[in-house]
Amino acid sequence: MSERTSRSQAPDSEAVGYPGVGRVLVVIPTYNEADNVRGIVERVRRAVPGADLLIADDNSPDGTGAIADELAARDRHVHVLHRPGKQGLGAAYLAGFSWAREQEYDAVVEMDADGSHAPEQLPELLAAAREADLVLGSRWVHGGQVVNWPVHRLVLSRGANLYTRLALGMPIKDATGGYRVYRMAVLDKVDVDSVSSQGYCFQVDLAWRAYRNGFRVVEVPITFADRERGTSKMSSSIVREALWRVTVWGTRARLGALRRAVRGGRNDDR
Repeated sequence: MSERTSRSQAPDSEAVGYPGVGRVLVVIPTYNEADNVRGIVERVRRAVPGADLLIADDNSPDGTGAIADELAARDRHVHVLHRPGKQGLGAAYLAGFSWAREQEYDAVVEMDADGSHAPEQLPELLAAAREADLVLGSRWVHGGQVVNWPVHRLVLSRGANLYTRLALGMPIKDATGGYRVYRMAVLDKVDVDSVSSQGYCFQVDLAWRAYRNGFRVVEVPITFADRERGTSKMSSSIVREALWRVTVWGTRARLGALRRAVRGGRNDDR
């Protein structure tokens, strides 16, 4: 089964969008989010009425895709990308990025469907995007916070981000967060089609690529609230993947820097 898109009509390519940012697409991946999808769409439409939404549904067995189709039929700003099956968060976002590129959007927003990313804070992220290439909604900068998380998840997130900063030498306090705004120039430059990581690691991968390519990355404090309905998709295998990949990336970066330093020293001796 191939991907298909449903919408009330084609996106309005003449829309002015947001000053300094342009046309904005909010990508919301879904899998079994029937209890949440209506609410999150309504909140996004109220918070950022000038943005479009793309619900990327992985053929949810609970009928999320059908609900999304109903929403799209009533609102020209809402579109649905039906994918053939559960392929993971990273793959859903990559499909959304590709759709955004085809429709000539200027910026893409990542947002969870479960309400943990407050749409009401999106105007603040878009305002920051006027002067940045990648805006990260951050739980761990001054002013950011997490609501309703158990202690073990707080420790896991803080520990993962600390390890990421140390391993990669990247001055980002919340590289694992999934509430962010990309300018399309970033996604075009960092070769997103070669990204195969998922979950935590997917977010770190893209932030790392943006940072290494010299893009302007800023963090904006957000309040992250744990989902009230449905089941989290986080698993221990996703955490293990993140730790392993970050270790590999950090090691490669340091070895590369060492080789360049050695070559530079040899050239100075000539």
